[in-house]
Amino acid sequence: MTSVPRFLALLLVLLNLAAPAAARQDAAPVRAEVSRFLAAQARSLSGEVSIQVGEFGAGNALAPCLQLEAFLPPGARAWGRISVGVRCLAPTAWSAWVPAEVRVKGPYLLTAGPLAAGQPIAPGDLRVDTGELTSMAADVLTDPAQAIGQTARINLAAGRPLTASHLRPQLAVAQGQPVKVVSGGAGFQVANDGVALSSAGVGQPAQVRLASGQVVRGIARSGGVVEITLP
Repeated sequence: MTSVPRFLALLLVLLNLAAPAAARQDAAPVRAEVSRFLAAQARSLSGEVSIQVGEFGAGNALAPCLQLEAFLPPGARAWGRISVGVRCLAPTAWSAWVPAEVRVKGPYLLTAGPLAAGQPIAPGDLRVDTGELTSMAADVLTDPAQAIGQTARINLAAGRPLTASHLRPQLAVAQGQPVKVVSGGAGFQVANDGVALSSAGVGQPAQVRLASGQVVRGIARSGGVVEITLP
């Protein structure tokens, strides 16, 4: 009585062994496409770049693909720990995600000593070190030219990595300050005196009330000048 069920079970095992395995997408070309894509994305990065691509499930049920294309989600960049999308363009459309990590080692700025809020940044206030940039704030500064001439927004301790959010442009004009308004166009230039109605750094928009009472808007330049470009 028990021999029949045992025979059927053995028959099922043999049939499963004889059946061809379902075709699945090989992990190697998927990981290679992700590596190629990230290497291309990282070409514009300065510093020592290393790329690690995570595992892609060997037990996936995806149809084998002849044309793979890697991509990043909107707003994402090849920086730190990320998930990279891979889509199949032919012969069967599908998409999947692969974990990866892009590390960048390079120079960054630190405060050489304590900085007070409102203090202008001079070359002696900075020092340069080298470290893992992808583990720091996204806006960490890497070149002294990015900081010199700006002012500290907050009090900063010595040895602190310097970021763009720590700084603001040094004021070119301050609210209530007498300024020179220079208007110009093709082949002519006119200068008027006025009073700044807002504070602005170099290159930022500023409002000015002229002696006539007219309020104009221009771009702040160094030396208390507001420039208006006429058509």
